[in-house]
Amino acid sequence: MEYLDIDQLLIDKGRYFWIDVRSPKEYDHAHIPNAISLPIFSDEERHIIGTLYKQESREKAISKGLDFFGFKMSKFVETVKNNNVEKLPLAVYCWRGGMRSRAMAWLLDFYGFEVKVVQGGYKAFRNWALSRFEDKYTFKILGGYTGSGKTEILNSQQELGFPVIDLEGLARHKGSTFGGLGLAPQPSQEMFENMLSLALFQFKSYYIWLEDESSRIGALSIPKGIREQMIQAPLYFIQISFEDRLQRIMEDYGGFELNDLIASVLRIQRKLGGLLTNQIVEHLNNKQIKDAFSLLLGHYDNLYKKGIHYGKPLERPVFMVDLGQELDIFQNKNQ
Repeated sequence: MEYLDIDQLLIDKGRYFWIDVRSPKEYDHAHIPNAISLPIFSDEERHIIGTLYKQESREKAISKGLDFFGFKMSKFVETVKNNNVEKLPLAVYCWRGGMRSRAMAWLLDFYGFEVKVVQGGYKAFRNWALSRFEDKYTFKILGGYTGSGKTEILNSQQELGFPVIDLEGLARHKGSTFGGLGLAPQPSQEMFENMLSLALFQFKSYYIWLEDESSRIGALSIPKGIREQMIQAPLYFIQISFEDRLQRIMEDYGGFELNDLIASVLRIQRKLGGLLTNQIVEHLNNKQIKDAFSLLLGHYDNLYKKGIHYGKPLERPVFMVDLGQELDIFQNKNQ
């Protein structure tokens, strides 16, 4: 068993099998991406131990913890054996690199695994993640009105090996009125930041393509340091006709239940205003989906034109890209 600091471990993150031994509630809120949950204590057990520690003594709390831990030791070993199919070295962490991670590391080391304990635990990783948003990056931003197919373009280039970070994919939200439909619930803000920090770290030495976003994606916020760099980076604006974009929106969202569409519209009625909200909802109730989507698309176009996503006029290089030429911008290293 060996202690390593988070910087050493993350330089070659994929070389390790990451194990989070905190409680299920802690893990579900946020964790190091790709770590499995192997909680030493359940949420209830953790509460019991914490109460004993505060109200009675440290010794009684530890004794109770050992009782809980002892019954599960063989299960812990089997879980790691079954999940670590590549037989990688283990990186074990709890909240601060304390007794929970040391106990699990002792057990797994005793069995015969190669084990590293994360010095400082999840807290150390969290500090590392937040510091990534203070670093400087070279961004290129793919923009365009709603329905331009920006995400699809970026995803296709990511598959070809270009340095792309899919912010909407990390946020599990497509950024528009209906952006959460058909997707799993969004992660916590903390988990979103954890995933983003690792993606940024992966491409630190490259230029990075991002999709043009407002400061929020659904309920999540892009970290301030990253957002400020995004709005100053070169913008490549895809030019696609209103009708083509409307058709794409119809294909993406026209098949959802009317009640879900209406609920999505009502959630942003303060931004839409009462009159426009009523018009859109009326069209939806009358199953005039295209008319409803046309009004919404016009609303988003107006927001983009006014620069509301930025709060001030654009102060960055802007390149207009015609339909059919959008893939050329990834090959041109001079822009």
